[in-house]
Formats: sequence, C-alpha cells, structure tokens
Amino acid sequence: MNFSAITFSCAGCGGSQIYDPLSDTLTCEFCNTQTDIPIPSQTIPAHDYLATSYILEDTPEEEDSILPKSINCKKCAALFEFPDKDFALRCPYCDTPTMIECTQAVLPDAILPFYINQKDAKDKFKIWVGSRWFAPNAFKEYLGESKELIGYYFPYWSYDTQTVTQYQGERGDTYYVTVSRNVVVNGKTELQTVQEARIAWSHASGTVYGGFDDITVGASHTIDRDRLDAIDPWHTDDLRPFDLKYISGFKAQEYTVELQEGFEIAKDKIASTIKQKIRSDIGGDHQRIHSAQTQYNNIGYKNLLFPVWIASFEWNKKIYQYAINAQTGKIVGERPYSYIKIAFAVIGAICVVGVIMYFGQGK
Repeated sequence: MNFSAITFSCAGCGGSQIYDPLSDTLTCEFCNTQTDIPIPSQTIPAHDYLATSYILEDTPEEEDSILPKSINCKKCAALFEFPDKDFALRCPYCDTPTMIECTQAVLPDAILPFYINQKDAKDKFKIWVGSRWFAPNAFKEYLGESKELIGYYFPYWSYDTQTVTQYQGERGDTYYVTVSRNVVVNGKTELQTVQEARIAWSHASGTVYGGFDDITVGASHTIDRDRLDAIDPWHTDDLRPFDLKYISGFKAQEYTVELQEGFEIAKDKIASTIKQKIRSDIGGDHQRIHSAQTQYNNIGYKNLLFPVWIASFEWNKKIYQYAINAQTGKIVGERPYSYIKIAFAVIGAICVVGVIMYFGQGK
C-alpha cells in the first residue's frame, strides 16, 4: 500500500527540519533556521471508553494497517517500506526524516515532546552505566562518540475512571493478656509474668469510592511493557495536541496493545490503591480482605505518545534493553555482570580477611 511521505522543509535553505528539544522548535539540520510550533490553548478531552469499545468490536481492522507501508522519499525518490506499526523514521538511503499518517482505528490525541536531547541523554546514561559495579568494561565503553541512542515516541493509553468497590473482610484489633513464663536469668529458671499480644478479629464490610486520572499503560510490544511502565511517572500536565512536527527526526510507533487490553492492565494498577482504601476503611491494627467487587464508571481514555531514548547491549549472547524517560531522565534496564570482576573481588576480600586474621593472631 503506497503512502504519501510527510516531511518538513526549511524555508531558508530547503533542508530538513527536525524537532529540537532544547529550543522547542523545528530546527533546520543544515542552517539551524528555527520555526515555532504553535501550541493550541484547547484542553485535550478524554474519549468515552465503552462507546469506542463497541465500535472497535464491530469494525474490522483497516486494510491499510495490515498491508506493508510503501512510500517514495521526497528527497531522493527511493522506494522503501515502513516497519510494521511505525509511522516515523529516517529514509534508509538519504537519512531524511519521513513520516506518514497514522492508520489505526484510534488515532493519537496528544503528545509529550522530547525534553532531553541526544547529548544530555547520552551523558545521563554514561553516568548511570559508570555507577554499575561489576559491569563488564565493554558495557562501560558502550556509548562511544559514534554510538547513538534511538529517540522513539512510544504509544501509551491513558485511562480515567471512577470506581465503586464493595468488600467483605475482617478487622483485627490488638489487645494484651498477662501470661506466666519460665525464663532463665543468670543461669537460674524463674517464673515471670509478661504481656502477650493477641488479635481480636471481627467481621467488616463496606463500600469505598475512588477517582483515577491519567493511569498510563505502555501500548507497545517493541520494548518490554514492564520496562515502559517502570520509567513512570509522566507529567501529563504538559500534554500537547498531537502534531507530527514534534516527531520529525525521531521514530514513532502506533499501538500494539489494544484499547481493551490496556484497560485490563490499568485495572491491575488501580487495584493496589483500592486495596489501600479498603484497609483504611476497615481500620484497626490488622486487616483481612476476603472479597472485593469493583464497578468502573465514567471510563475515559486518550491515545498518547511519550518520548523515550532507547539502547540495547549484547553480552554473553543476551540482549539487554535500556529505556530513558526523555521527560524526566529516569533510566531503567537490567545490567550485565562481569564474572571475572566478581571473582577478583571475592579473591581480594578473602585476602584482606586473611591478612587481618594473620596480624590479629600475631598480636
């Protein structure tokens, strides 16, 4: 399926303009001419979750979202295909930032632009890598001058809902009783009285209410969703209406976690807060929750794009993925270990202990 390529050209020299996080403008890659991006004053409303779910259930997937996405680059005229679900990248032949219109049934509503640029992200990552003890040297040297992080806009779902939860449980109140015990004092057995804690359990039931705004769920399978969720929080008060200008120069992807699947994940996030509310409502010193039924009302959603710098590192035939929240700078990822360094550290520790014991005995 052929798509029209979308690019942003400099009015001064005709070169490609990309979004620059530092100036918050479209900036020419060649002459540095900057173009402001108008920010509408309108609020970004949430959509009715149930109404959209009904529509999605009755609507087959669009053919355009299934067929390969072929385009001709506007600069070099080369024909190439977008990877599945991607809608922004650079031309593989001339490196021109290129985008296409989104094709999915639920289109993006808003975007958080990149706040941290490539250089600052690399600096933060280098510091983070340098602080990992026992990491292999190859990992610490991973981000050389020529190695680049990948700037990606990943899709997220954001959910709002009001909840009503009816629960059954027990309240535990601590009380103390005096008991006699045999204790050994100075080698002799004595009978002493002590206070022993007990718990009195009583039935508890009730209803708790909750209001939840902007519960975000990573909606991509390209990078582990748990890793996307781990780089929370996102400050959604700076959301801007979706505009391809913020994406120019970066990669971007449509959602691969469906709307309904995302809400089930959001429920898991909401559940911990509801449990806290139940425990607080039960009161007492201890609580047991036997059952809880939650009704979700006024469910709203938004389809959002959040900025992430990503990197991957291969060590001992295993791929390690890293994600950097390009709004807050938070870094998540599993670090590799150098077992040689660990072995030397253990040997060194044994030697130190041996020296201490040797001189201790000498004294």
